[in-house]
Amino acid sequence: MTAQTPNPSGTPGMTTGRTLLFAVGGGAAVGNLYWAQPLLDEIAADLHASSSLAGLLVTVTQVGYALGILLVVPLGDVLDRRRLVPGVLVASAVALLLASVAPSFGVLLGALGLVGLTTVAGQLLTPLAGDLADPAARGRVVGTVASGMLTGILVSRTVSGLVAQVAGWRAIYVVAAVAALVLAVLLRRAIPHLERRDRVPYPRLIGSVFRAVAHHRSVQVTLLLGASAFAVFTMFWTALTFLLSAAPFGYSPAAIGLVGLAGLAGAVAAQRVGRLHDRGLSVPVTGAALALGLVSLVVAGLGGRSIVVVLVAVVLLDVGVQAANVLNQTRLFAIDPAARSRLNTAFVTGNFIGGAVGSALASVLWGLGGWTAVTIGGAVLFGFALTVWAVHRRGAFALPGGGGAVAGAGRP
Repeated sequence: MTAQTPNPSGTPGMTTGRTLLFAVGGGAAVGNLYWAQPLLDEIAADLHASSSLAGLLVTVTQVGYALGILLVVPLGDVLDRRRLVPGVLVASAVALLLASVAPSFGVLLGALGLVGLTTVAGQLLTPLAGDLADPAARGRVVGTVASGMLTGILVSRTVSGLVAQVAGWRAIYVVAAVAALVLAVLLRRAIPHLERRDRVPYPRLIGSVFRAVAHHRSVQVTLLLGASAFAVFTMFWTALTFLLSAAPFGYSPAAIGLVGLAGLAGAVAAQRVGRLHDRGLSVPVTGAALALGLVSLVVAGLGGRSIVVVLVAVVLLDVGVQAANVLNQTRLFAIDPAARSRLNTAFVTGNFIGGAVGSALASVLWGLGGWTAVTIGGAVLFGFALTVWAVHRRGAFALPGGGGAVAGAGRP
């Protein structure tokens, strides 16, 4: 295997067009994880499964994604990303087509696990953007790509509901497969050639991910904060489908998808909050973002029978979670420029393990106490994250500029 040096001399940087294409490519890829979320009741009815069992579709997809992040994304530090990124997009297109023709719930479950495993292009593009960006603008560039990924998550729910309303739930997987193939071609042309580094054996490469986590408290704390926040994010959105499908709302899948557009405020926040990292405010703003997330759960719990209050909670939650996500991720990228893909692997694997736990908890808590139980559970998780942040904000986060540089954190 060969590797590439980050931001090599003479390499084209992150132009506006390339930044936007990375954002669209990442958004389309991560959106594949959420096509099923507003369609759970419809899929359950079509494939003769219970609503609680249908919730496993989201869980399995996220577990597959976590595995893909762990096993595939580190290769971004050693393989030619002009080939790797289009390759994973083609693989995800195949998995999406398999989901579109699944004859049973079990086959769909397996297909969506493969979708999760292969839809990792966004997490290859984000550290690549960090490599190519000018250091003084890295927070802004990473924030823009991250905002594209969040937009993909939110728009995926809306598009999924609308397409299912017109052509059934299977059609959205065909559309997504075609989009993945188109993006594979565009990104193959847009990703620049990068200089090569020394060969790194694959087992050693994967092992260096765990060493980075074990050796640096800043990485450990950041992963814990990210996983906690993302667990709440996924718990909330999974349970929101159950809430809006039932009385007093009784919304259709298309209407549930449209509710997701309120979360686009989080995409705007993600795009802008990276600038605060560039100004050295990463740590205090992370705490404020987590506190905003806690407030959103209180609002949601108190106003769960009002769509207006629910929409307010959606906006607050998405702004808080995505702001914290961008700041956490950008701080990690400052630890070791040569290992950004591996640090990103650790971060996103932690996030989506948290996400899988969150989606599973959504079904359990919904069964125990409905929307109230879900919001209380989310508030507890945010309280835990805020406690961790408060304890470590002057220690583990004490890196220059809120990000700093810890040499060798992820070198194999």
